[in-house]
Amino acid sequence: MSYQVNEKGYYGDFGGAFIPEMLYPNVEELRSRYLDIMQEESFQEEFRQLLKDYVGRPTPLYFAERFSKKYSTKVYLKREDLCHTGAHKVNNTIGQILMAKRLGKNRIIAETGAGQHGVATATVCALMGIECVVYMGEIDIKRQAPNVARMKMLGATVVPATSGSRTLKDATNEAIRDWINNPVDTHYIIGSVVGPHPYPDMVARFQSVISEEVKKQLQEKEGRENPDFVVACVGGGSNAAGIYYHYLDQEKVGIIAVEAAGEGVLTGKSAATSALGREGIIHGSKTLLMQTDDGQITEPYSISAGLDYPGVGPMHANLFRTGRGEFISVTDTEAMAAGLELCKLEGIIPAIETAHALAIFETRKFREDDVVVVNLSGRGDKDLNTYIEHFNL
Repeated sequence: MSYQVNEKGYYGDFGGAFIPEMLYPNVEELRSRYLDIMQEESFQEEFRQLLKDYVGRPTPLYFAERFSKKYSTKVYLKREDLCHTGAHKVNNTIGQILMAKRLGKNRIIAETGAGQHGVATATVCALMGIECVVYMGEIDIKRQAPNVARMKMLGATVVPATSGSRTLKDATNEAIRDWINNPVDTHYIIGSVVGPHPYPDMVARFQSVISEEVKKQLQEKEGRENPDFVVACVGGGSNAAGIYYHYLDQEKVGIIAVEAAGEGVLTGKSAATSALGREGIIHGSKTLLMQTDDGQITEPYSISAGLDYPGVGPMHANLFRTGRGEFISVTDTEAMAAGLELCKLEGIIPAIETAHALAIFETRKFREDDVVVVNLSGRGDKDLNTYIEHFNL
Protein backbone atom coordinates (compact mmCIF):
# COMPACT_ATOMS: atom_id res chain seq x y z
CA MET A 1 0.00 0.00 0.00
CA SER A 2 1.28 3.45 -0.90
CA TYR A 3 0.48 6.61 1.04
CA GLN A 4 1.34 8.80 -1.95
CA VAL A 5 -1.29 10.43 -4.15
CA ASN A 6 -2.84 8.29 -6.92
CA GLU A 7 -3.29 9.36 -10.54
CA LYS A 8 -6.78 10.70 -9.79
CA GLY A 9 -5.51 13.00 -7.07
CA TYR A 10 -6.61 10.92 -4.07
CA TYR A 11 -4.83 9.77 -0.94
CA GLY A 12 -7.00 6.77 -0.08
CA ASP A 13 -10.51 8.23 0.33
CA PHE A 14 -9.35 11.84 0.46
CA GLY A 15 -8.42 14.50 -2.08
CA GLY A 16 -9.84 15.12 -5.55
CA ALA A 17 -10.95 18.42 -7.04
CA PHE A 18 -14.41 19.64 -5.99
CA ILE A 19 -14.53 23.00 -7.70
CA PRO A 20 -17.03 25.37 -9.28
CA GLU A 21 -17.20 25.13 -13.05
CA MET A 22 -15.66 28.60 -13.39
CA LEU A 23 -12.45 27.37 -11.75
CA TYR A 24 -12.15 24.26 -13.88
CA PRO A 25 -9.95 25.77 -16.65
CA ASN A 26 -7.40 27.12 -14.11
CA VAL A 27 -7.16 23.90 -12.12
CA GLU A 28 -7.19 21.67 -15.19
CA GLU A 29 -4.39 23.68 -16.86
CA LEU A 30 -2.28 23.22 -13.74
CA ARG A 31 -3.16 19.53 -13.33
CA SER A 32 -2.35 18.66 -16.92
CA ARG A 33 1.01 20.45 -16.89
CA TYR A 34 2.51 20.53 -13.38
CA LEU A 35 4.37 17.20 -13.49
CA ASP A 36 5.81 17.79 -16.96
CA ILE A 37 6.99 21.27 -15.98
CA MET A 38 8.49 20.05 -12.70
CA GLN A 39 10.41 17.33 -14.51
CA GLU A 40 11.96 19.70 -17.07
CA GLU A 41 15.70 19.92 -16.58
CA SER A 42 15.67 23.72 -16.82
CA PHE A 43 12.96 23.92 -14.12
CA GLN A 44 14.85 21.62 -11.74
CA GLU A 45 18.07 23.51 -12.34
CA GLU A 46 16.52 26.91 -11.60
CA PHE A 47 14.59 25.54 -8.59
CA ARG A 48 17.67 23.89 -7.04
CA GLN A 49 19.84 26.94 -7.69
CA LEU A 50 17.40 29.29 -5.98
CA LEU A 51 16.97 26.92 -3.03
CA LYS A 52 20.74 26.90 -2.60
CA ASP A 53 21.70 30.53 -3.25
CA TYR A 54 18.53 32.40 -2.27
CA VAL A 55 16.80 30.27 0.37
CA GLY A 56 20.03 28.98 1.95
CA ARG A 57 19.52 25.23 1.60
CA PRO A 58 20.39 22.67 2.74
CA THR A 59 19.18 23.66 6.20
CA PRO A 60 21.11 22.03 9.06
CA LEU A 61 19.99 18.89 10.88
CA TYR A 62 20.89 19.84 14.43
CA PHE A 63 21.33 17.39 17.31
CA ALA A 64 19.59 19.09 20.26
CA GLU A 65 21.88 17.78 22.97
CA ARG A 66 20.39 19.38 26.08
CA PHE A 67 16.82 18.80 24.91
CA SER A 68 17.68 15.16 24.13
CA LYS A 69 19.24 14.68 27.55
CA LYS A 70 16.17 16.01 29.31
CA TYR A 71 13.85 13.61 27.46
CA SER A 72 16.26 10.64 27.34
CA THR A 73 16.14 10.14 23.58
CA LYS A 74 17.98 11.45 20.50
CA VAL A 75 16.23 14.53 19.13
CA TYR A 76 17.34 16.14 15.88
CA LEU A 77 15.86 19.43 14.72
CA LYS A 78 15.51 20.09 11.00
CA ARG A 79 16.25 23.81 10.97
CA GLU A 80 13.68 25.20 8.52
CA ASP A 81 13.65 28.32 10.71
CA LEU A 82 16.98 29.19 9.06
CA CYS A 83 15.46 29.44 5.57
CA HIS A 84 15.24 32.91 4.04
CA THR A 85 11.97 34.48 5.36
CA GLY A 86 12.11 32.33 8.50
CA ALA A 87 10.11 29.21 7.66
CA HIS A 88 9.68 26.28 5.30
CA LYS A 89 7.02 28.14 3.28
CA VAL A 90 9.56 29.59 0.83
CA ASN A 91 10.45 26.13 -0.57
CA ASN A 92 6.96 25.98 -2.06
CA THR A 93 6.65 29.60 -3.17
CA ILE A 94 9.93 29.37 -5.12
CA GLY A 95 8.60 26.28 -6.89
CA GLN A 96 5.20 27.82 -7.60
CA ILE A 97 6.51 31.16 -8.90
CA LEU A 98 8.66 29.24 -11.40
CA MET A 99 5.54 27.20 -12.30
CA ALA A 100 3.48 30.40 -12.77
CA LYS A 101 6.11 31.89 -15.08
CA ARG A 102 6.08 28.80 -17.26
CA LEU A 103 2.27 28.93 -17.39
CA GLY A 104 2.51 32.56 -18.59
CA LYS A 105 0.84 34.12 -15.50
CA ASN A 106 1.77 37.68 -14.52
CA ARG A 107 -0.28 38.15 -11.34
CA ILE A 108 -0.06 36.13 -8.13
CA ILE A 109 -2.60 35.75 -5.33
CA ALA A 110 -2.16 33.92 -2.03
CA GLU A 111 -3.83 33.34 1.32
CA THR A 112 -2.01 33.42 4.64
CA GLY A 113 -2.70 32.70 8.32
CA ALA A 114 0.46 33.20 10.34
CA GLY A 115 1.77 35.45 7.59
CA GLN A 116 4.79 33.27 6.78
CA HIS A 117 3.30 32.05 3.50
CA GLY A 118 2.28 35.61 2.64
CA VAL A 119 5.81 36.84 3.28
CA ALA A 120 7.29 33.96 1.27
CA THR A 121 4.92 34.70 -1.64
CA ALA A 122 5.60 38.45 -1.54
CA THR A 123 9.33 37.65 -1.45
CA VAL A 124 9.35 35.54 -4.61
CA CYS A 125 7.07 38.02 -6.40
CA ALA A 126 9.55 40.79 -5.61
CA LEU A 127 12.36 38.51 -6.81
CA MET A 128 10.58 37.93 -10.14
CA GLY A 129 8.94 41.35 -10.53
CA ILE A 130 5.37 39.98 -10.51
CA GLU A 131 2.26 41.65 -8.99
CA CYS A 132 1.25 40.11 -5.65
CA VAL A 133 -2.04 40.21 -3.71
CA VAL A 134 -2.25 38.45 -0.33
CA TYR A 135 -5.55 37.72 1.46
CA MET A 136 -5.34 37.55 5.25
CA GLY A 137 -7.98 37.32 7.96
CA GLU A 138 -8.59 40.56 9.84
CA ILE A 139 -7.83 38.84 13.17
CA ASP A 140 -4.57 37.38 11.83
CA ILE A 141 -3.54 40.81 10.49
CA LYS A 142 -3.72 42.10 14.08
CA ARG A 143 -1.85 39.22 15.70
CA GLN A 144 0.85 38.95 13.00
CA ALA A 145 1.59 42.66 12.48
CA PRO A 146 5.35 42.23 11.78
CA ASN A 147 4.60 39.86 8.88
CA VAL A 148 1.99 42.25 7.46
CA ALA A 149 4.63 45.00 7.47
CA ARG A 150 7.09 42.69 5.72
CA MET A 151 4.61 41.86 2.97
CA LYS A 152 3.94 45.55 2.35
CA MET A 153 7.67 46.35 2.28
CA LEU A 154 8.08 43.61 -0.33
CA GLY A 155 5.49 45.33 -2.52
CA ALA A 156 2.48 43.11 -1.91
CA THR A 157 -1.09 44.34 -1.47
CA VAL A 158 -2.55 42.85 1.73
CA VAL A 159 -6.35 42.48 1.61
CA PRO A 160 -8.18 41.79 4.90
CA ALA A 161 -10.82 39.04 4.97
CA THR A 162 -13.65 40.44 7.09
CA SER A 163 -16.20 37.61 6.87
CA GLY A 164 -16.73 34.55 9.09
CA SER A 165 -14.06 34.00 11.72
CA ARG A 166 -11.77 36.46 9.87
CA THR A 167 -8.90 33.94 9.91
CA LEU A 168 -7.22 31.55 7.46
CA LYS A 169 -10.37 29.79 6.21
CA ASP A 170 -11.92 33.12 5.23
CA ALA A 171 -8.74 34.40 3.60
CA THR A 172 -8.74 31.25 1.46
CA ASN A 173 -12.37 31.85 0.46
CA GLU A 174 -11.50 35.39 -0.66
CA ALA A 175 -8.49 34.19 -2.67
CA ILE A 176 -10.63 31.59 -4.46
CA ARG A 177 -13.18 34.31 -5.34
CA ASP A 178 -10.39 36.45 -6.80
CA TRP A 179 -9.14 33.52 -8.88
CA ILE A 180 -12.61 32.89 -10.32
CA ASN A 181 -12.75 36.55 -11.37
CA ASN A 182 -9.24 36.60 -12.88
CA PRO A 183 -8.75 33.21 -14.51
CA VAL A 184 -6.46 34.13 -17.38
CA ASP A 185 -3.54 36.11 -15.95
CA THR A 186 -3.55 34.95 -12.30
CA HIS A 187 -1.90 32.00 -10.53
CA TYR A 188 -3.03 31.14 -7.00
CA ILE A 189 -0.10 30.07 -4.83
CA ILE A 190 -1.74 27.90 -2.15
CA GLY A 191 0.51 27.72 0.90
CA SER A 192 -0.31 24.28 2.22
CA VAL A 193 -1.15 20.73 1.14
CA VAL A 194 -4.82 21.67 0.85
CA GLY A 195 -7.12 22.69 -1.99
CA PRO A 196 -8.11 20.86 -5.17
CA HIS A 197 -5.77 18.38 -6.85
CA PRO A 198 -3.00 18.97 -7.95
CA TYR A 199 -2.19 21.43 -5.12
CA PRO A 200 -1.75 18.95 -2.24
CA ASP A 201 0.63 16.84 -4.34
CA MET A 202 2.45 19.78 -5.95
CA VAL A 203 3.07 21.53 -2.63
CA ALA A 204 4.19 18.24 -1.03
CA ARG A 205 6.66 17.68 -3.88
CA PHE A 206 8.16 21.15 -3.47
CA GLN A 207 8.42 20.65 0.30
CA SER A 208 9.86 17.12 -0.08
CA VAL A 209 13.31 18.71 -0.28
CA ILE A 210 13.11 18.65 3.56
CA SER A 211 13.02 14.85 3.92
CA GLU A 212 15.37 14.45 0.95
CA GLU A 213 17.99 16.40 2.93
CA VAL A 214 17.21 14.60 6.20
CA LYS A 215 18.03 11.25 4.58
CA LYS A 216 21.50 12.42 3.53
CA GLN A 217 22.16 14.26 6.79
CA LEU A 218 21.13 11.32 8.99
CA GLN A 219 23.37 9.03 6.94
CA GLU A 220 26.30 11.27 7.90
CA LYS A 221 25.33 11.64 11.55
CA GLU A 222 23.85 8.24 12.44
CA GLY A 223 24.99 5.97 9.60
CA ARG A 224 21.41 5.42 8.44
CA GLU A 225 18.91 7.28 6.28
CA ASN A 226 15.82 6.45 8.30
CA PRO A 227 15.01 7.88 11.73
CA ASP A 228 12.72 5.98 14.10
CA PHE A 229 10.21 8.84 14.09
CA VAL A 230 9.51 12.06 12.18
CA VAL A 231 7.47 14.69 14.03
CA ALA A 232 5.75 17.82 12.72
CA CYS A 233 2.93 20.18 13.62
CA VAL A 234 -0.09 19.95 11.34
CA GLY A 235 -2.58 22.67 10.42
CA GLY A 236 -3.05 22.34 6.68
CA GLY A 237 0.19 20.41 6.90
CA SER A 238 2.84 21.45 4.35
CA ASN A 239 5.83 21.33 6.70
CA ALA A 240 4.64 17.90 7.83
CA ALA A 241 4.18 16.70 4.24
CA GLY A 242 7.73 17.84 3.50
CA ILE A 243 9.37 15.89 6.30
CA TYR A 244 7.11 12.82 5.87
CA TYR A 245 7.37 12.67 2.08
CA HIS A 246 10.30 10.27 1.55
CA TYR A 247 9.27 8.21 4.58
CA LEU A 248 5.56 7.75 3.79
CA ASP A 249 6.01 4.22 2.48
CA GLN A 250 8.83 3.27 4.89
CA GLU A 251 6.63 1.54 7.43
CA LYS A 252 9.41 1.28 10.02
CA VAL A 253 9.59 5.08 10.31
CA GLY A 254 6.92 6.30 12.74
CA ILE A 255 5.00 9.38 11.59
CA ILE A 256 3.76 11.71 14.33
CA ALA A 257 1.42 14.62 13.53
CA VAL A 258 0.77 17.24 16.21
CA GLU A 259 -2.41 19.29 16.08
CA ALA A 260 -3.56 22.35 18.00
CA ALA A 261 -5.98 21.46 20.79
CA GLY A 262 -6.37 25.18 21.60
CA GLU A 263 -7.94 25.45 25.05
CA GLY A 264 -8.69 21.70 25.01
CA VAL A 265 -10.06 19.29 22.41
CA LEU A 266 -13.62 19.33 23.79
CA THR A 267 -13.81 22.98 24.89
CA GLY A 268 -15.23 24.30 21.63
CA LYS A 269 -12.03 26.32 21.19
CA SER A 270 -9.79 23.89 19.34
CA ALA A 271 -8.32 23.08 15.93
CA ALA A 272 -7.75 19.35 16.50
CA THR A 273 -9.18 18.11 13.20
CA SER A 274 -8.30 14.43 13.63
CA ALA A 275 -10.17 14.28 16.95
CA LEU A 276 -13.12 16.45 15.95
CA GLY A 277 -13.32 16.19 12.16
CA ARG A 278 -15.58 14.24 9.85
CA GLU A 279 -15.44 13.73 6.11
CA GLY A 280 -16.43 16.76 4.12
CA ILE A 281 -15.32 19.15 1.42
CA ILE A 282 -13.39 22.34 2.08
CA HIS A 283 -11.62 24.55 -0.42
CA GLY A 284 -12.02 22.08 -3.26
CA SER A 285 -10.83 18.92 -1.49
CA LYS A 286 -12.48 15.99 0.27
CA THR A 287 -10.87 15.65 3.66
CA LEU A 288 -11.51 15.61 7.41
CA LEU A 289 -12.88 18.86 8.74
CA MET A 290 -14.57 20.24 11.81
CA GLN A 291 -18.28 20.72 11.10
CA THR A 292 -21.69 20.80 12.70
CA ASP A 293 -24.25 18.01 12.28
CA ASP A 294 -25.76 19.84 9.31
CA GLY A 295 -22.37 20.30 7.63
CA GLN A 296 -21.57 23.91 8.54
CA ILE A 297 -17.85 24.42 9.11
CA THR A 298 -17.02 24.93 12.79
CA GLU A 299 -14.78 27.86 13.73
CA PRO A 300 -11.34 26.56 14.71
CA TYR A 301 -9.22 28.14 17.43
CA SER A 302 -5.52 28.05 18.21
CA ILE A 303 -3.06 30.49 19.74
CA SER A 304 -0.94 29.85 16.63
CA ALA A 305 -2.33 31.52 13.51
CA GLY A 306 -0.75 28.87 11.26
CA LEU A 307 -2.64 25.96 12.89
CA ASP A 308 -5.96 27.80 13.10
CA TYR A 309 -7.65 25.87 10.27
CA PRO A 310 -10.78 23.70 10.46
CA GLY A 311 -9.48 20.98 8.14
CA VAL A 312 -6.31 19.09 7.33
CA GLY A 313 -4.67 18.22 4.01
CA PRO A 314 -5.91 14.99 2.34
CA MET A 315 -2.48 13.33 2.75
CA HIS A 316 -2.80 13.74 6.52
CA ALA A 317 -6.47 12.74 6.61
CA ASN A 318 -5.41 9.47 4.97
CA LEU A 319 -2.48 8.99 7.38
CA PHE A 320 -4.95 9.37 10.24
CA ARG A 321 -7.67 7.16 8.73
CA THR A 322 -5.27 4.31 7.91
CA GLY A 323 -3.40 4.51 11.22
CA ARG A 324 -0.10 5.18 9.42
CA GLY A 325 0.22 8.44 11.33
CA GLU A 326 -0.01 8.89 15.10
CA PHE A 327 -1.97 12.07 15.84
CA ILE A 328 -1.44 13.97 19.09
CA SER A 329 -3.28 17.12 20.20
CA VAL A 330 -1.45 19.80 22.19
CA THR A 331 -3.03 22.75 24.03
CA ASP A 332 -2.00 26.40 23.81
CA THR A 333 -0.54 26.23 27.31
CA GLU A 334 1.53 23.11 26.57
CA ALA A 335 2.81 24.56 23.29
CA MET A 336 3.82 27.89 24.82
CA ALA A 337 5.71 26.12 27.63
CA ALA A 338 7.53 23.92 25.09
CA GLY A 339 8.48 26.96 23.01
CA LEU A 340 10.00 28.69 26.01
CA GLU A 341 11.76 25.50 27.04
CA LEU A 342 13.53 25.23 23.66
CA CYS A 343 14.69 28.84 24.06
CA LYS A 344 16.27 28.01 27.42
CA LEU A 345 17.70 24.60 26.55
CA GLU A 346 18.96 25.22 23.00
CA GLY A 347 18.99 28.99 22.43
CA ILE A 348 16.41 28.67 19.63
CA ILE A 349 13.14 30.63 19.67
CA PRO A 350 10.64 28.51 17.70
CA ALA A 351 7.44 29.61 15.99
CA ILE A 352 4.43 28.75 18.13
CA GLU A 353 3.30 26.32 15.41
CA THR A 354 6.56 24.37 15.83
CA ALA A 355 6.31 24.59 19.62
CA HIS A 356 3.27 22.30 19.39
CA ALA A 357 5.48 19.57 17.91
CA LEU A 358 8.05 20.03 20.68
CA ALA A 359 5.39 19.75 23.40
CA ILE A 360 4.76 16.02 22.84
CA PHE A 361 7.98 14.99 24.62
CA GLU A 362 6.38 15.75 28.01
CA THR A 363 3.93 12.88 27.57
CA ARG A 364 5.02 10.77 24.55
CA LYS A 365 7.92 8.61 25.68
CA PHE A 366 10.63 7.36 23.31
CA ARG A 367 13.43 4.83 23.79
CA GLU A 368 16.91 6.10 24.62
CA ASP A 369 18.36 4.98 21.31
CA ASP A 370 15.42 6.24 19.20
CA VAL A 371 16.33 8.85 16.62
CA VAL A 372 13.50 11.40 16.52
CA VAL A 373 13.57 14.14 13.87
CA VAL A 374 11.38 17.16 14.58
CA ASN A 375 10.68 19.61 11.78
CA LEU A 376 11.51 23.01 13.28
CA SER A 377 9.27 24.63 10.70
CA GLY A 378 9.69 28.29 11.60
CA ARG A 379 11.32 30.83 13.86
CA GLY A 380 9.51 32.70 16.60
CA ASP A 381 10.22 36.33 15.67
CA LYS A 382 6.70 36.69 14.29
CA ASP A 383 5.28 35.41 17.60
CA LEU A 384 7.23 37.56 20.04
CA ASN A 385 4.15 39.59 21.01
CA THR A 386 2.22 36.40 21.80
CA TYR A 387 5.13 35.07 23.86
CA ILE A 388 5.43 38.45 25.66
CA GLU A 389 1.72 38.53 26.54
CA HIS A 390 1.56 34.86 27.55
CA PHE A 391 4.56 34.92 29.87
CA ASN A 392 4.39 38.61 30.92
CA LEU A 393 7.96 39.07 29.65
